[in-house]
This record gives sequence, structure tokens and C-alpha cells, in this order.
Amino acid sequence: MSRIYDRVALIGLGLIASSMGHAMKRQGLAGGIVGHARSAETRAAALELGFVDRVCNTAAEAVAGADLVVLATPVGVMAEVAAEIGPHLAPGATLTDVGSVKQAVIDAVQPHLPDGVHFIPGHPLAGTEHSGPRSGFASLFRNRWWLFTPLPDTDPAALARLRTLCEAMEANVDVMDPAHHDLVLAVVSHTPHLIAYTMVGVADHLRRVSQSEVIKYSASGFRDFTRIAASDPVMWRDVFLTNKEATLDILGRFTEELFVLQRAIRMGDGAALHDYFTRTRAIRRGIIEAGQDTDAPDFGRTKIE
Repeated sequence: MSRIYDRVALIGLGLIASSMGHAMKRQGLAGGIVGHARSAETRAAALELGFVDRVCNTAAEAVAGADLVVLATPVGVMAEVAAEIGPHLAPGATLTDVGSVKQAVIDAVQPHLPDGVHFIPGHPLAGTEHSGPRSGFASLFRNRWWLFTPLPDTDPAALARLRTLCEAMEANVDVMDPAHHDLVLAVVSHTPHLIAYTMVGVADHLRRVSQSEVIKYSASGFRDFTRIAASDPVMWRDVFLTNKEATLDILGRFTEELFVLQRAIRMGDGAALHDYFTRTRAIRRGIIEAGQDTDAPDFGRTKIE
């Protein structure tokens, strides 16, 4: 694969940025990769792991001369970072981000950018419950969706170039409106995470009150709730604070659905429960057919030799 950008600056060096660095290195997509993180420990780890060529002590220093800058920080600090790097961005450079919320990122970042910089908000729908520079790997984006929410005046050539980079990292790329993105993500990611955090909190309360075997005998359902709830608390705090309206909308719809099921259980309406579960089971089949998961048995989490 040929080089797509001469110099890439990764601001924030966690799971997504480290995976991007590994993928770009493996495919030869960037002439050089510079990184910045606030933590000296993180900067040292990035150099040790080799997914960046150089680290800088400040974000402003890292972005100087870069033709692609990636904001991979928590959404809550993006305004502060954008204010710092804005005066140092090269004319004609592309700036993107990997935040799980888009309208709030646009509102936070855009006011700090000089003319001539191509701001293309983005969101790779890829990740694990792990975080930090040591959690990244080159194949993270394989067959995962990378969404962009370009602004009305986005340069088509800049978008096409960024799209080529993501496709070279084996991602599928799509474009949508920022508000629509935030609603869709509230359904497929944000609210499920909130429910997972809540269910684990309930189990923790029971464990502390009754000394029950909730943890010891965790079956697959609760086990997978705890996997989701192990995600970065800073990131998810910022997600819910910045995608408030869409998340509350979907939570309201969830509550309504929960009441429907609650009534069916109370009334002993087996036919309604069976019909509901049959319809919702089809969603899982659709996810598998779309290649976003496999149908390999997982409930016992048996190790395959």
C-alpha cells in the first residue's frame, strides 16, 4: 500500500490511536507518525511499542507540520486541545477525531480552527473493553464501520483521502449527519453501555447486601454485562454528558418496552413474550449476516485449542 499522508499526529495514545498507529505502520500509510499524551508513562509506552516514531511533550508541538491530525482524547477535553493546537495546524491539513459523539465535538472543536484546515469529524465503531496504549492492535478496524459526519463546506478531496486511509486500515466507511449519528449511537452503543453499568451496579448491591454468589456464579449474560461495564469510565462519562438528549430519548423508549414486558410477565402472557423474543432475536441474526459478529457458541466461553 502506498503512503497516503506524509506526517500523522496522534493526540491521545489510547486504544484507538495505538491501533491506528499499528495499522498505518503495517501498511506503510504514513511517512511518519508523531504522538502526544499528557502522561509521560503513556508517551514512553508508545515509543516502546513502536506505533509512533516520535512523541512530543505538548499537543501543539506534535501537530506542527502534520497533514493529518487525529484527536483521540476524551470528548470532554477536545475543546481545550483544539484551542491549544489551532494556531499550530498547517494550512491544508486535515483534522479528524474518533469521538463517540459528533455534534458536541463539532461545537467544541470548530470555533478554534483557522481557515484552510479541513475538519472532518469521525468515529470508528471499533474497540474493546480495554484502554491505554498497550491495548491497541493493527486489525482492530477490520470489517468495522468508520463513520464520518462532514460539515457542509467539507472539501470532497480531503474526505476522499481520509476515506482511503480508513479503508486501507480495512474499515468500512460511511457518511451521515451528526445528529443522526448521535441518535443511532445512542441505540447501538450508548444506552446498552448505560444498561450494562446499571445491571452490574444492581448485582454489586445484591452482593454487598446478601453476600450472595452473584459474582461466583456469573453466567454468560451477566458476564457479558461486566465486560461492557469494564470500559473506560472517563470516556463514557463524557459520552453521556455530551449526547444527553439522544440517550434520554432512547432510555425513555427502553423504559416503555420494559413496561410492556413487565406487564406480559405479570399477566402470564406467554404468547406475547414468545412473539417479542422471536422478533428481537432476528436482530441478532441480522448482525451476524452483516459480518459484525460470528455465530460461534460463546455461552460457556470454552477455549478452542
